[in-house]
Amino acid sequence: KKMKILSDFGIKSTNKYFHIIAEMGINHGGDLDVAKRLIDSATKAGVDSVKFQTYITEKRVEKNSPIFDILKKCELPLDKFEILKNHADHQGVEFFSTPFDLESVEVLSDIGVNMYKIASFDSVNHKLISAVSKKGKITIISLGMSDADEIKKAYEIAIKDSSSVVLMHCISSYPTTENNSNLSVINYLKENYDSVLGQSDHTNDIDVPLYAMASGAQLIEKHYKIDSSMECVDAVVSITENQMGKFVEQAKRLEVIFGDGSLGIRDTEKGIVPYRRFTSIE
Repeated sequence: KKMKILSDFGIKSTNKYFHIIAEMGINHGGDLDVAKRLIDSATKAGVDSVKFQTYITEKRVEKNSPIFDILKKCELPLDKFEILKNHADHQGVEFFSTPFDLESVEVLSDIGVNMYKIASFDSVNHKLISAVSKKGKITIISLGMSDADEIKKAYEIAIKDSSSVVLMHCISSYPTTENNSNLSVINYLKENYDSVLGQSDHTNDIDVPLYAMASGAQLIEKHYKIDSSMECVDAVVSITENQMGKFVEQAKRLEVIFGDGSLGIRDTEKGIVPYRRFTSIE
């Protein structure tokens, strides 16, 4: 199948085929100023969008969960997301988020996001997928831990009302090693879904997502930190501004290498046309 032209699916991008997402997640540690600095840094690196996580901790995990305290510390008040969206808009980069509860879906809807992300943990949460789909926007679903039937059901729910659905290959391992990346799943998704595909990558470098792009993934999500000295929750799976800048440049290079998919005699081949042989010399 040919690469999709992202603008045909309402996906804004500086490139025709590829869209790069800086996943801030909760690396801001609950500090609004740090969140703004993350946006500024990712914008400098050249990403297409910045993504956060919107949640009420008590609605995301049980109070006895081992990650409850971490999530609570990193929770941004819901009224701060409009501030972050306005900041991203001012920087010229798209803002969206992963909601983990129905109230967060409404908050993101109220501030006018064009895309929503369903985390791998919620790929089987049909109520949340349905609520997001009903907003009629782009629904991006990470598929970590999902089997074929679960992927099919999530897609069927999302496609009912979403303007388009993006299926993201994902390995829910933090970090993911190269030998566990399983990029052949992208081929399975290409064969079974006429959808834009992507990869939510949890390796701590840029090689695997570039291979994913060469395999057919068009949206790439990378966890993000400003530099190697930044202390943040997801540091081990996050890449720096310098790495992201290199990744963006390599994505542009890959887009040129992919070309336009044209068949027949290309301009660069015209000088060789006289040597074509329609029959053998007897």
